[in-house]
Amino acid sequence: MTTSSQAKSVPPVGRRKFLALAGSAAAAAAFPKVHTAFGADQEQQVKIGLIGCGGRGTGAVLDALGAATKVIYPAEGFHTEDVAADAAVKHKNIQVAALADLFPDRLERCKQQLAKLGVQVPAERCFTGFDGYKQLLAVEEVNYVILAEPPHFRPAHFRAAIDAGKHVFMEKPVAVDVPGVRAVLEAGELAKQKCLGVAAGIQRRHMKSYQSAIEEIRGGMIGELIYGRCYWNGGQIWVIAREQGWTDMEWQLRNWNYFTWLSGDHYVEQHVHNLDIMNWVIGAHPIRAVAAVGGRQVRTGEIHGHIFDHFAVEFEYPNGVRMFSQARQINGCDNLVEEAVVGTLGESNCKTSIRRRDGRNWRFRDRDPNPYQQEHLDLIASIREGKPLNVAQAVAEATMTGILGREAAYSGKAIEWEAAMKSQTRLGPDKYEFGPYPIPPVAMPGQYRFA
Repeated sequence: MTTSSQAKSVPPVGRRKFLALAGSAAAAAAFPKVHTAFGADQEQQVKIGLIGCGGRGTGAVLDALGAATKVIYPAEGFHTEDVAADAAVKHKNIQVAALADLFPDRLERCKQQLAKLGVQVPAERCFTGFDGYKQLLAVEEVNYVILAEPPHFRPAHFRAAIDAGKHVFMEKPVAVDVPGVRAVLEAGELAKQKCLGVAAGIQRRHMKSYQSAIEEIRGGMIGELIYGRCYWNGGQIWVIAREQGWTDMEWQLRNWNYFTWLSGDHYVEQHVHNLDIMNWVIGAHPIRAVAAVGGRQVRTGEIHGHIFDHFAVEFEYPNGVRMFSQARQINGCDNLVEEAVVGTLGESNCKTSIRRRDGRNWRFRDRDPNPYQQEHLDLIASIREGKPLNVAQAVAEATMTGILGREAAYSGKAIEWEAAMKSQTRLGPDKYEFGPYPIPPVAMPGQYRFA
């Protein structure tokens, strides 16, 4: 069991000095402002291999192609309606070379959507089953892999893609447990050595509004940082009822949001966006989850697996700054999805406004590009320029922040980052096969133990 005595002590750092240090660290972690469209004169072909052809994967590959479609993102849940009849591929020299998914029906649905854009993927480059990703990575012409399978599989698939010499765009979060986080960090370092690009679905980092506001914050616009707060309080996302003939494993894989071993719980899977912004603004990851509560009050049926429906967590960062976080998926409540920081001179929503106590306010008045497309454009532009992005550490630390908060809420205990990073607990089965796989009990604070 993790105890606070295992954690390394962190010397106190004054807020002013820390903010200066954090500015340079965050600048390195943030994405450069590259907004390059693809033209016919750019000869290097991007040949996509998509692993995970459900709604999220289909949406991601259509975004990479720049298709104007009816793909929608309800509360970031990602599902697709029919592609618009007049949709077309906008980003040039980008092709879809191969597809892989565990389930043939999901792969076929993705193929149908792509076909409406005139994009055809031959049957010999469409792979299914638990090892389908390996077959896709063996396709030599694939040079850009999109990982959109359930988060549990991401660490292994990411490492396999880097070993195969592919550039990677992976959806968030990038792990569901600490061993997975460590694996992503290791594969990210290998990607640097091999000069491979790595981007992730933390699309806020590709928005000019966030980039501009955080640059102003770094310039001292709100003074010394005092505290931050972030929220993803929304309604219930999609849920899939069990069908006759589905084994435990098949149903959980199709209804993956509701099982911690597959999604990380919604605090990790969805709230990771806001937690990433907090780490970016503060310029570090937290050193501990100080206090956390959570539970399962409304979504209590078997269809909702065993995850919580609400969380509230307080984090402490290296300079003593506190950050307060909430995440909820319950219908009929007031919704709030935002980030904010408060300093000695004012406050900001980290995106469009800064309000100072002396009235010298700031607002973002430009237009943001489509961030779901821009994250692909930025990665591909960086690869073509020979300076590939690599955000593995940033997204791994955002994911770990979520895991730290989840485990603090599950257990009802304060948890230190350094101690937590030593965890050897791996979530999920030892062997992937269809058949029985019992649902773990709902975590009970005071009884559950993080190890």
